[in-house]
Amino acid sequence: MPTNLLDTFQRPLTDLRISVTDRCNFRCQYCMPKDIFGADHSFLVHDELLTFEEITRFVNGIAPLGLRKVRLTGGEPLVRKDLEELIGLLRSAHPELEIALTTNGSLLPQKAKKLKEAGLDRVTISLDSLDDGIFKAMNDVRFPVAKVLDAITAAEENDLRPIKINMVVKRGVNGESILPMAEYFRERGHTLRFIEYMDVGSTNGWNMADVVPAREILDMIFGIYPLEPVKADPPSEVAKRWKYRDGRGEIGLIASVTDPFCGDCTRLRLSAAGELFTCLFSNQGHDIKSLIRGNASDQDLIDFVASLWGGRDDNYSQTRSQNGLSGTDKVEMSYIGG
Repeated sequence: MPTNLLDTFQRPLTDLRISVTDRCNFRCQYCMPKDIFGADHSFLVHDELLTFEEITRFVNGIAPLGLRKVRLTGGEPLVRKDLEELIGLLRSAHPELEIALTTNGSLLPQKAKKLKEAGLDRVTISLDSLDDGIFKAMNDVRFPVAKVLDAITAAEENDLRPIKINMVVKRGVNGESILPMAEYFRERGHTLRFIEYMDVGSTNGWNMADVVPAREILDMIFGIYPLEPVKADPPSEVAKRWKYRDGRGEIGLIASVTDPFCGDCTRLRLSAAGELFTCLFSNQGHDIKSLIRGNASDQDLIDFVASLWGGRDDNYSQTRSQNGLSGTDKVEMSYIGG
């Protein structure tokens, strides 16, 4: 049975990101703009979603290929009913597997205890500003900052650690929130990660002029709070880590646009509809649901994934950086998770 599966650039498969739903209760402009994902938008119906048992079956099948971590995403994963049942199935089958969750935090206070009891290890919570006006405008459903801070407290109280905070930075929108966010979270022991505004999907109106480069963010913070680099752990980690010299925590910088990290990417993505994507910027998925529902054996699943990953040559961000933007449409982030 194959282990330590490598792609054409000798990148191992160690991380699986599972989108459990394409739905979200926010309408952030950089992900699910309201003018596209409005009241008349056709989301996946329940029968089109992989069941929790089917997701677990897939993870069981490919675990021998070197899988170390599963991250549950969406859409907003907590709008999927009884998500703790999936976590329990995965934890029972794979006690050694790291199970993480990325969430906007809106439903976390009432669900954190059940998630932890089911076996969830840690959470990453999205928060793009501490300014209520800016944040409400960005999530476009008028959701207040205070409730996201409540979600962080719930994660703390239920030991869903380490807690990471993701902030997508868009020029002219929330750039003025960079320093207040850094100041707030450096006092609270959580890693704040600044994410360059990315050209994911085809509906968010991405423009390079809207990108605040990671280096600019770093210089802004360094001017007030001196930082020093931290070695990546593991090496495939997407964020470049910097710690405050006074010992009060660290930040991360995810610079997919200005400093691509394709060479270290170890992630396979499973969409809610049962398609596999070998890159966040893919324009085509690979149907695994038909195999699962067609009574394929574990070996059939392994062979399919081994063939797919073995031929993987994705390096979109590096190609974009070198040659300019690709003109092809890309799958929406809400469909395959971030």
